[in-house]
Amino acid sequence: MSANGKPKFAMYWAAGCGGCEIAVLNIHEKILDVDANFEVVFWPVAMDAKIKDVEALPDGAITLTLFNGGIRNAENEEMAHLLRRKTQILVAFGSCACEGCIPGLANFSTPEEVFEAAYESVSTDNPNHIRPQYTWKVAEGELHIPEYLPVLKTLDQVVPVDYYIPGCPPESHQIAAVIDAVILVLQGKASLPPPGAVLGANGTTVCDECKHKRSVKTIRKFVRIQNVPRIDPDVCLLEQGITCNGPATRNGCGAKCPAASSPCIGCYGPAEGTLDCGARLITAFASVIDGKEPDEIERILDTLPDPAGQFYRFNLAGSLLRAGDAARKAEKEVVHAASHD
Repeated sequence: MSANGKPKFAMYWAAGCGGCEIAVLNIHEKILDVDANFEVVFWPVAMDAKIKDVEALPDGAITLTLFNGGIRNAENEEMAHLLRRKTQILVAFGSCACEGCIPGLANFSTPEEVFEAAYESVSTDNPNHIRPQYTWKVAEGELHIPEYLPVLKTLDQVVPVDYYIPGCPPESHQIAAVIDAVILVLQGKASLPPPGAVLGANGTTVCDECKHKRSVKTIRKFVRIQNVPRIDPDVCLLEQGITCNGPATRNGCGAKCPAASSPCIGCYGPAEGTLDCGARLITAFASVIDGKEPDEIERILDTLPDPAGQFYRFNLAGSLLRAGDAARKAEKEVVHAASHD
């Protein structure tokens, strides 16, 4: 508790786009409940706060921290350990922290390949081939920037996590509901859910919320949505050959994308009980194929525009696959080198 009797609140933005921060602000007047019930001690995007102020707090002084973004560099990793030590309830907030999200797709590449794409591609003007330098000497001393890690990690791959709030970003009304629930707990009017619980989402799939009808499965090829002459608003998108991730994605979003005849892209992460989202999607896609011979099935599967991105768009870092072979090798080399320092 703070001197004014309020529990302390923190929010941190690691490797992500910032959409989670905006989603919290989008709860509108409900943000006043946060201010009324918490002392906000660390929220860099919304207030002037220093890491040294967090370091000075006693361990466990922060009641609730919403941690969004994956762990992509050394600073993200250090902040994850710091906030875990200072926080009673640490929440992996949003898809990046929960499962890696879009930044996690870089795990298919090594850091050098990522830098090559960023600094040497046709869209980049870099005639001197400058790359990031982790240390740089200037007149005032030596500057340091956070070291880029070989693979992006989810928050729970670095520190223990108490709860998960999925979504890219989480829906604002669900954030508001979670805040209400936490306030009731603080007031002694409710109990915390079991550790490891997913908050603000449901346990089954987007298909269970989707209004499209599922019937005959006779897919001869998969197509990008922009190449479909006419989308039947009543028929399952996957059964129209449109790559929809609804069969393996956790529901709770209200199936808003399929309701607008746009395929689910998987931003709420794997449904309850799904060991590997990509593997489950492969099974779901294979189930709609109209083919019996191996060559025919392979031909139809070859029409998938981007299998890796389709099946692991939001969850590569948190999946069983986790990373490509080259990135995993680079990670092992870094760990090996660190152990011999």
